[in-house]
Amino acid sequence: MSIFHDKAVACRNSRTKHYNCAQAAVVPFAEAAGIDEETAMRFAAGFGGGMKRASVCGAVTGGLMALGLFGIDDPKTLGEFHRRIKENHEGYLECADLLRINAAAGREKKPHCDAMVYESVALVEEILREKGLLPDAT
Repeated sequence: MSIFHDKAVACRNSRTKHYNCAQAAVVPFAEAAGIDEETAMRFAAGFGGGMKRASVCGAVTGGLMALGLFGIDDPKTLGEFHRRIKENHEGYLECADLLRINAAAGREKKPHCDAMVYESVALVEEILREKGLLPDAT
């Protein structure tokens, strides 16, 4: 695993501060992007739970925010990010659909959401490394 994954796990397991899925996906990259955790927490606050309305998964939007922190906004890269998440989840990106499928399979919500965050963080890290935007030591 990586430092980014470890930070995401720490966010999701924190007993002192609540990190929604969007926050837990973007906060691990804050320092490397040159912003503080509190700023990342604030701008991702309204995106957990699918923008607080079961829309696009917060882990996905948090991942997109993390990519944006590094200046990645080209349609090809963002489309690839979406495609890779969707291919792992029956073509869905919406929180409501993802949770419905998870519940139908008899699985609990928190482990599912945690896994979505970790998947998003891993994909963001992979993209950033491919583009040479992360130092090798992190």
